Amino acid sequence: MRVHVVDPSAYTPPYDHALCSALAREGVEVTLYTSRFAYGAVPDPDGYARSESFYRLASHARSPRLRRTLKAAEHVPDMLTYRRRSRSAQIVHFQWLALQHLDGPLLPRGRPLVLTAHDVLPREPRPGQRRAQRRLYRRFDAVIAHSRHGARRLTDELGVDPARVHVIPHGAFQHLVVEVPEPAPRDAAEGPPVVLYFGLIRPYKGLDVLLDAWGQGLDGAELWIVGMARMDTSELRARAPASVRFDERFVDDSELPALFARAQLVVLPYREAEASGVLFTALAFGRPLLVSDAGALPELAATGAARVFPVDRPQELREGLLALLSDAAERERMSASALAAARGTYSWGAVARQTVELYETLLQ
Repeated sequence: MRVHVVDPSAYTPPYDHALCSALAREGVEVTLYTSRFAYGAVPDPDGYARSESFYRLASHARSPRLRRTLKAAEHVPDMLTYRRRSRSAQIVHFQWLALQHLDGPLLPRGRPLVLTAHDVLPREPRPGQRRAQRRLYRRFDAVIAHSRHGARRLTDELGVDPARVHVIPHGAFQHLVVEVPEPAPRDAAEGPPVVLYFGLIRPYKGLDVLLDAWGQGLDGAELWIVGMARMDTSELRARAPASVRFDERFVDDSELPALFARAQLVVLPYREAEASGVLFTALAFGRPLLVSDAGALPELAATGAARVFPVDRPQELREGLLALLSDAAERERMSASALAAARGTYSWGAVARQTVELYETLLQ
């Protein structure tokens, strides 16, 4: 079976790599069509081919403004070039589409098309982008949601035919784990307890709620806020106490093992979520999670790896933080559950097998 996985803007290189590698292990001939990732190195292909054929000028631009301008200019020619190349594929599986209002007529023809709805609708949309996303769903033979919540939104809110919606989980990023982690957070004696807030910093991810919950501190613990900011954080920084550390930058994969090993707890105070790469990184490293009840996040709680608090409720978040930081035995139990989930339901082997079954159904 020949499959093209397509992520023109390289929005999710870890996901693309993990999916393509897992599909290759299932015997699929996979080519990833994407662009150069502008912020750091990406893993070498493992059993699949990678073509960085999109946005070859834009991906080398240093200025974000110039990058956006060049990307807009290159988009249509690059999509048309890819449409010609897609003739060699039996299945075309898009991960993201960058310019939804243009992309429909540019899609490949004559072969099954699959789209993974990482975000059911854009969270920070440009004018007309949400309407264009709704129209795009009609052009795909299958749409993958990562959760039951996402599937319900696709069918109930957006009117996508339920027969074309398929729930396939997001996998845990086990390729990031250099050594198999121990279930217990054994490093508590190496310094103060650490609560980790990790990933791109955006308004919907609720950092303000977390800082409200943190107040002037929590029993000697430290809060580490690590990731590239896509919003102005100056006001949040100004009111944060000394126990809060900000490290606003892109963090390379090589740094993740030490970072997650140091955290006793990973917190996701999101206001909305279909899935979260941070969550599935934490699972791979066996870190206990405290998550809001937004979107699909509560579905993970059934594994025992996470506790849930009400979205936008800093007092309940603070109580959850205090309870887990004071209970090492519970964190150890949650850590073991996280590792079990990463190796079971959320393993890439399981994800790839379900994805191949979908491809085979479409080909039939």
